[in-house]
Amino acid sequence: MTYPDNTPSINDMLNLPAGELAQLPVELLAALQAELDHAAKQLKAASAKFNSALDVRYAARAAEARRACGKDTGTVRLVDSDYTVVADLPKRIDWDQEKLAHIAQNIADSGEDPAEFIDTKLTVSERKYGALPEAWRRGFEPARTVKVGALKVTLESAEARK
Repeated sequence: MTYPDNTPSINDMLNLPAGELAQLPVELLAALQAELDHAAKQLKAASAKFNSALDVRYAARAAEARRACGKDTGTVRLVDSDYTVVADLPKRIDWDQEKLAHIAQNIADSGEDPAEFIDTKLTVSERKYGALPEAWRRGFEPARTVKVGALKVTLESAEARK
């Protein structure tokens, strides 16, 4: 990638106050943004390769340690020279929503409160909310809170828009 000769390095940028950085010419800001995007992609690729190497080195030993403890998932600790290797294989649970709804109904039909066993989260998609008739929407408004995320600004050259 080629950047203007006077583009600050990422290290330079880290030492510049945000106010000074904001005053740089837009061409330099765009060049910095491109350099940061490139560095982020490189870091992501390097991290993936490094994590793959750790898997190659420790996955079999960690699986054996888990088996020795009688578990399929969770954290085990291995010793490698002067280091403790912490190998965590998290458990991910996915519940069939239709079957859970049926189970909840069975619990309710038996006179028990399904909320004692099953967590329920009600939500309305923005698309469906927007499609509601105005009178209905007014009824939903007391239960609706709108929050905004962080502003993301991307610089594009005029040539990139063509």
